[in-house]
Amino acid sequence: MRTSRSVAIVATVAAATLLSSCSTDPTAAKSSAPSTSASATSAEGSAAPAGLECSTAPAPRDSTPSLKLPAKSIAAGKSFAATIQTNCGTITAELFGDKAPQTVASFASLAKSYYDNTPCPRLVTSGIFVLQCGDPTGTGAGSPGYTFGMEDAPTDGRYPAGTLAMARSSDPNSNGGQFFIVYQATEIPDPTGYSIFGQVTSGLDILRAVAAKGEDGSNQAGGGAPAQPIGIQKITVTEKKA
Repeated sequence: MRTSRSVAIVATVAAATLLSSCSTDPTAAKSSAPSTSASATSAEGSAAPAGLECSTAPAPRDSTPSLKLPAKSIAAGKSFAATIQTNCGTITAELFGDKAPQTVASFASLAKSYYDNTPCPRLVTSGIFVLQCGDPTGTGAGSPGYTFGMEDAPTDGRYPAGTLAMARSSDPNSNGGQFFIVYQATEIPDPTGYSIFGQVTSGLDILRAVAAKGEDGSNQAGGGAPAQPIGIQKITVTEKKA
């Protein structure tokens, strides 16, 4: 199934603000400076690595299944390790079940098959610095058939490089399957914020190299399709034992 509204994060002239990115919504804002050739730098200011080897990115699907929201008790009080295999290399991350149990429970459940062979259709290289993934349809409107509310959103609007957070519409209860990875320190002064559920532990250089190749500016909410297509081949989530 598909939801009627896309989920996204949007860069504007003065600040980064949340708005729906649905192409049928005339009130959706466009980025003030979409870039097709922007180069990314790390949080420390060093340039992204020049070399990047990628196989063919996964193609979008026509539809998504309707699934049931897993119980947050699955992840509550626990930490997990995630291995995200992309067509451009492997990214690893720690997932914070103690801070965002519902989000991590959902992510771990969707990692079993929902995220397999799915594109990451949106890269933003101006104002905010993120790669958005988790929609099998690649449209920004794909959904696992359920939604849930906010968890562990930063009060200062700061998202360090490597942050994993949920994408959503203007409704704080619209978290679902879509998420974004911050490849360069980003500030999003949205008063509600975005649920942080993990932190990249290795492979961030892959995203910086993809970002360095730019995006096409096609997303009215800001950013666009990455010039170097990237997508998820498989995600494996395992609980970290004390």
